Amino acid sequence: MTLITLGPEGTFSHDLARTMDSSIILVSSIGRVFSEVEKTGIPGLVPIENSEAGGVIATMDGLMLHDVFITSEHYLHIHHSYASNAPKESIEVIFAHPQSHEQCSKFIDILGIPVIHTESNAASANAQKQRAGSAAIISSTLAQQSEIPILADNIENNPDNITRFIVISKTLGTGVNPKKCSIIIDPGENRAGLLYDLLSPFKDIGVNLTRIESRPSKRCMGNYVFFIDLECEGDWKRAIEKISTITKVKHLGCYHVIGDDPCR
Repeated sequence: MTLITLGPEGTFSHDLARTMDSSIILVSSIGRVFSEVEKTGIPGLVPIENSEAGGVIATMDGLMLHDVFITSEHYLHIHHSYASNAPKESIEVIFAHPQSHEQCSKFIDILGIPVIHTESNAASANAQKQRAGSAAIISSTLAQQSEIPILADNIENNPDNITRFIVISKTLGTGVNPKKCSIIIDPGENRAGLLYDLLSPFKDIGVNLTRIESRPSKRCMGNYVFFIDLECEGDWKRAIEKISTITKVKHLGCYHVIGDDPCR
């Protein structure tokens, strides 16, 4: 199998893709992963949420904007390192991806050093090597590959820091007895009791929701869409059908969880 994922080498996406018995095509952003999947038909691997920092905005926007489906789910334990070619006392700026910054916020706050955000952990490593008196928040693997000395290891706020990844494809998954299903609800309105009305069918039918998250619809202020993940147990198909009769629903696919769900 070939996978398109976020590069360059050394990103957490790249680390996970290497364990999936696949050849890898690296692109410069999560947005480009979606574009390339849609253009080429080759599946892609993207992070969708982190146990510390929450949803990955670029991935959620990609699921809204592109004609793709989720075909599997994967988990990766995430550990960060504080790395620099400079002595600790001379560091004046830190390069970090926004998600890495949030996942390591306690460590960074104690340092009190300004942070410059980058597009990826690999970009943080490259920026650090090009600027004297700087450091980067990156993985230990990337630090070793980039030959940047590690000043502190395992600096994440939570030692059980986990990122959930999804494989996206132009076609629906073919697996039987899926574990989860994902949808986007786009009500196109804002009124009292709206969210209650949208969620009631799941409660009435007894379907467990494992995640619900809102994102701006990008149409106007105060107008939102809702990302919902649900367990494929009981009469879950009827719950989705019922929701589809009262609001606009984008089906993102039903899929298996590959490996153990660390939160179960």
